[in-house]
Amino acid sequence: MSNHEIKDRFRGFLPVVIDVETAGFNQKTDALLEMAASILRMDENGDLYIHETLEFLIKPFEGANLEKAALDFTGIDPFAPGRQDIPETEALTQMFTKVRKELKSVGCKRAILVGHNAAFDHGFLNAAIERADIKRNPFHPFSSFDTASLAGLVFGQTVLAKACEAASIPFSNSEAHSAKYDTEKTAELFCEMVNRLKRLGGWPLVENEAEDSMAAIFNSGK
Repeated sequence: MSNHEIKDRFRGFLPVVIDVETAGFNQKTDALLEMAASILRMDENGDLYIHETLEFLIKPFEGANLEKAALDFTGIDPFAPGRQDIPETEALTQMFTKVRKELKSVGCKRAILVGHNAAFDHGFLNAAIERADIKRNPFHPFSSFDTASLAGLVFGQTVLAKACEAASIPFSNSEAHSAKYDTEKTAELFCEMVNRLKRLGGWPLVENEAEDSMAAIFNSGK
């Protein structure tokens, strides 16, 4: 039995990396077109790694706005022949079933979204949940881990491609802006930052380290 368990690392939360590709910036009106989720696990050494990535191509919801500039940027054609997309409700149900199963398996109480500029992905996820009228959401409704902020702290870079480069993670601009690719690169970046902190001695925390140091000084008579 490993002494390192993911349920102990993030206060009982399971980090799940999510990226969405959309037809605009307005979570209420613009279509959600792609969504991917990387479920993370912790190995026996206490290092995070990608366990599984789920990918969904999603049908625009009824009445959804499709901004041409957004579609041109991502290269997504939501009406392409043979596009194997599914309704939002089905995509969310499939993803949440997997996440809940993982939560039970590793003993975590809730999932927490990890995203690059996480507020954007979280906003679109929550809007889709509201449209689908899903009551059992395994994710924390507003807390998240933002890899843009974390990468700015660790590497001095906030753009995903540049942060990956600083972390020595290969990144292809030609493959970017698909939900699956961006999710997995964000997941690699998050794992590297968490694992790097551990390698540098920043985790696990040494409880009462400061108090112990002061006690040693006083006990020595200095």
